[in-house]
Amino acid sequence: MKPLDVITIGRSSVDLYGAQVGGRLEDMSSFNKYIGGSPTNIAAGAARLGLKSALITRVGNEHMGRFIREQLVREGVDVRGVVTDPERLTALVLLGIRDENQFPLIFYRENCADMALCEDDIDSAFIAESRCITVTGTHLSHTRTEAAVMKALKLAREHGAQTALDIDYRPNLWGVAGHGDGESRFVESAKVTAKLQSTLHLFDLIVGTEEEFHIAGGSTDTLEALRAVRKVSKAALVCKRGPMGAAVFEGEIPDRLDKGQTGPGFPIEVFNVLGAGDGFMAGLLKGWLTGEDWPTALKYANACGAFAVSRHGCAPAYPSWEELQYFFKTGIKNKALRKDAALEQVHWSTNRKGDWSTMRVFAFDHRMQLEAMAEEAGVPTDRIGAFKKLCLQAATSVAGGERGYGILCDGRLGKEALYAAAGTGLWIGRPAEWPGSRPLTLEPELGLDCGGLSEWAAEHVVKVLCFYHPDDTAEVKEKQEETVKRLFEASRRNRLEFLLEVIPSKVGAIDDETTAKIIDRFYEIGVYPDWWKLEPMKTNAAWANACAAVERHDTHIRGIVVLGLDAPQAELEESFALAAGFDLVKGFAVGRTIFGDAARKWLSGQISDEAAVEDMVARYKSLCAVWDRARAEAKAEAVKGTVGGKA
Repeated sequence: MKPLDVITIGRSSVDLYGAQVGGRLEDMSSFNKYIGGSPTNIAAGAARLGLKSALITRVGNEHMGRFIREQLVREGVDVRGVVTDPERLTALVLLGIRDENQFPLIFYRENCADMALCEDDIDSAFIAESRCITVTGTHLSHTRTEAAVMKALKLAREHGAQTALDIDYRPNLWGVAGHGDGESRFVESAKVTAKLQSTLHLFDLIVGTEEEFHIAGGSTDTLEALRAVRKVSKAALVCKRGPMGAAVFEGEIPDRLDKGQTGPGFPIEVFNVLGAGDGFMAGLLKGWLTGEDWPTALKYANACGAFAVSRHGCAPAYPSWEELQYFFKTGIKNKALRKDAALEQVHWSTNRKGDWSTMRVFAFDHRMQLEAMAEEAGVPTDRIGAFKKLCLQAATSVAGGERGYGILCDGRLGKEALYAAAGTGLWIGRPAEWPGSRPLTLEPELGLDCGGLSEWAAEHVVKVLCFYHPDDTAEVKEKQEETVKRLFEASRRNRLEFLLEVIPSKVGAIDDETTAKIIDRFYEIGVYPDWWKLEPMKTNAAWANACAAVERHDTHIRGIVVLGLDAPQAELEESFALAAGFDLVKGFAVGRTIFGDAARKWLSGQISDEAAVEDMVARYKSLCAVWDRARAEAKAEAVKGTVGGKA
């Protein structure tokens, strides 16, 4: 067994994808940013399917290079082979979706970082760790990058690894088409054909479209091209045929493409053909490297390609392994896969990144309460922003750079603290509700259509507090549900996680079923929070009912956090002890218990900045210890119960 399944080698870029669909690239006014480049996409897609993948490439020593590296890490791709080039910039690609056949794109790759890949970047020990080396055609177009690829292939043979080629023909990257012809997929070139044919004998697997085999085989007759490739290579040849699926040829090329081995296809609506081949390759590698037969490997590949052509972007469109199995089980419910709400929920929830299995959240998103404290102290409300910066200082001090800590902070009174928290490693929740509103209304900055979310940082989690009760009048329920659903859908459009906080005890009597009923209702109307924030319930039954309600609807939920309601620490200890017995509860989000006393004294000038931070650090640390102890005791009891049951 080797630690890696596949190492891909070659292009790595940032894709700037036009957000507007159906127009010219000239007219697109906003862009979404994704990782790009065939080997990069394939590595990410393979990781989503459960393969242990790595990438060898170069990126620039700048923001885009760091973005690629960080995103690959989030995707689970090994980045030890990603070299930071000290001189060159990361490649960029501007692209758009005109219609199902036209995809204008411009490659910004003049002397880019990945084309500086050289033999020195290929480490023998690293190559030895992988079962397969996969390269793409572009890096055979330049003597320096070709030398790096050839060294990797030679080492792969020495270390017993399999080798694969995705022909990935881009005429303008070979210099046989102009900058404005980025979407061109075929231009005849004897020089390119000769270069490809000189390397084809080095591969166990060769993958390409019919046009890509035309360039590899030197003929626009697909069968003749395949036969020409077969003369110089014993590899399994996988010919992609668009909506007709793909065919595999392990031996001699027959008289019809239909006589190759095939797998089931998936007739879906074509929305975006860009990146489909990379998704296909990721799925194919999953099957090939796990020993599946060709029909099964092609089933994986065709399905991954189908996901890609139905969604915006390349790598973000690729499925997780869980999503792929769900798709095979349920089949095509809507040929426009991106419009299948159930499938999209599985896609979203199984591709979220980051480990938040423990949540110790310092909540200082309070606005109304701090405004009241400032008024009581006789100081202007702009002092609140300065205090929230002290709260952030306390939070980062306690976290100490470790995972499992977070904050809740608003963008109206706490903007400076909120912005300063970016990149600290803290989980960051940001409130959207107007404080105390019932029926629920939102912060004016969001706008009636929640369009203001487009300005929120990608790491911000949209948090909304709704004072909701099952016994509310139909009118109040309708207004609150409409607002929550509108905000939830806007959060998803902007690729932001969503936290729904409900506090029924503030507006009505509660029992062991109350919170569970609320949870059921929001799922019923199509709201699938990434997080629930729930008030501390008093009984084991109430927690059990709430957790069961969540799990009935969403087995991939991030989890639940317990709020504090300004309770004294002794009371919180009791509620934590109860909540910690449920695995779905990941931690707490507590505010005034931590900052209340310090805020009153600091706003009234009784204590210094340092004293305020010191006080909050002590209280926050204490609560973290309480939660950690409660969780440890709950786990110990569970183990004891299991052992006792077996005995």
